[in-house]
Amino acid sequence: MKSRGILAITLISICLLSFLFGCNREPSEISVDNTCQIVINPQFFAVEEFKEGFAAIKIGDSLSSKQGIVDLQGKMLIAPKFDDVHEFSEGLAAVKIGDETDGKYGFIDKSGKMVIKPQFFFVGDFFQGLALMRDGDAFTGKYGFIDKRGKVIVTPKFDAENGFKEGLAAMRVGDAISGKWGFIDNKGVYVINPQFDLVGDFSEGLAPMRTGSEKSGKWGFIDKQGKVVISLQFDYAEPFKNGLAVIRIGDKNSGKWGVIDKQGKMFINPQFDDKCQFSEDLACVKIGNGVTGKYGFIDKQGKVVISQKFDSAGDFSEGLAAIRIGDATTGKWGFIDKKGKMIITPQFDSVGKFSQGLAPVRIGNATTGKWGFISRQGHDR
Repeated sequence: MKSRGILAITLISICLLSFLFGCNREPSEISVDNTCQIVINPQFFAVEEFKEGFAAIKIGDSLSSKQGIVDLQGKMLIAPKFDDVHEFSEGLAAVKIGDETDGKYGFIDKSGKMVIKPQFFFVGDFFQGLALMRDGDAFTGKYGFIDKRGKVIVTPKFDAENGFKEGLAAMRVGDAISGKWGFIDNKGVYVINPQFDLVGDFSEGLAPMRTGSEKSGKWGFIDKQGKVVISLQFDYAEPFKNGLAVIRIGDKNSGKWGVIDKQGKMFINPQFDDKCQFSEDLACVKIGNGVTGKYGFIDKQGKVVISQKFDSAGDFSEGLAAIRIGDATTGKWGFIDKKGKMIITPQFDSVGKFSQGLAPVRIGNATTGKWGFISRQGHDR
């Protein structure tokens, strides 16, 4: 009986290791066409895109799951043992041990070593040497910042937050309805006093901000001295990217999307039914309502360069953009290039963007389907 027990334990261990390190299996068992190549077999409940050479993965289901980290070859750096894992940022990744109520976050390095022990109720990713943290629960806790040693640099005293961008972090004092937003420096000192009802991050020296309620308020842009440089006139606005910012005129159901330059001049008139954020010099745009509308792409002159013929589409990344043919339930996803040529034929049930040569893809539905990673066939990584 004892030998049988040892044999059973051995077999269970082999099965578990085969599952955890199954990324290294030959991809030939997964059927895809010759426009792409499965690099890491679909076997995960969820994945993140690659960053700094690693991607977070999740095994299990929506009720019970654990997360780990794989590298670009599919090798498991960290076996799935954490309750949450962030992507690497500045060499460190946040990890959580415990459930939503009592769990705590710490940070690991790329060897998997815990360099900041789990002690925080919530953390953000590192940016410019600082990471957001929350001391206390989501309702009564306060936000501050730590450095890469885990030392508190900005005392937790804020009620809501955005991380640091361009040396400033947006922080709110007060509740979500009556509280006000301002910006602090990396010492926790207000550079722009709390006075706005909502703000976005600084980008290219400007930040979008709103005065008034979500329904009736208007958006404009401020500089780093808090001066309004683009007047409050939009119903929504996003941060600048490559000298352009996406804006909306009208409510979120029937309003139209356009693009402005840094002088506040309308660069592309509001005419689209979904956002038109530029990525790699092209912007995905939608004409029509949520059911029958179609997606295409425009250039920075507002000219349609890829006709509106897709049922959904994402931004360009590494020269490719995800597109969907068919509805949200039965449609399939593939990838096109900047000329609109189909590079990876629609065959996946969900996809992410290409990052470091790989893109996450799901085969199967959201409940039982599995995620893996593909590369563009013949593409050097």
